[in-house]
Amino acid sequence: MWRYLVGAGGALLLVVAGLFLFRGSASTETRLPPAPKEAVASGTEQDLPAEPPSATARTREQKRFDRIDKDKNGTIAKDEYFALRRKLFAKLDTDRDGKLSFEEWSVKAVERFQGADKDKSGTLTRAEFATTAVKRNAKPRCACAPARTQAPGTPRQEAGDNED
Repeated sequence: MWRYLVGAGGALLLVVAGLFLFRGSASTETRLPPAPKEAVASGTEQDLPAEPPSATARTREQKRFDRIDKDKNGTIAKDEYFALRRKLFAKLDTDRDGKLSFEEWSVKAVERFQGADKDKSGTLTRAEFATTAVKRNAKPRCACAPARTQAPGTPRQEAGDNED
């Protein structure tokens, strides 16, 4: 009998404790933060420059020239020009035996350098260097078929809804 009374008292205590917890923490009123103050303009249009600042637009050719001109003196010496060629040769020589018919390849590179060096100074100016660029054909962005259009009011047919 005592067990029943102690159990009933414990259950009653749990119910009372639950009521206090839920009533104390539950709030029916939601408090909103105060509205932000109106922003005030700090300047006028007269403070703005007439034209927006712009960075110098470097062309692809200028970037290519600067990449090869390691000493940044505005000209490309033979050593600078052929340093890239040596790297390309090392990439192509996959078995690292040095037998890539380098003679044929280097002759073409020397001819290209000498052909570009119009003033025969042994260095390439920016204008001369621009003639050595590889001419690549522009690839089309996408060879996709044009999108099919559907008449308005026609239901869209989902995959697997074929009535055939």
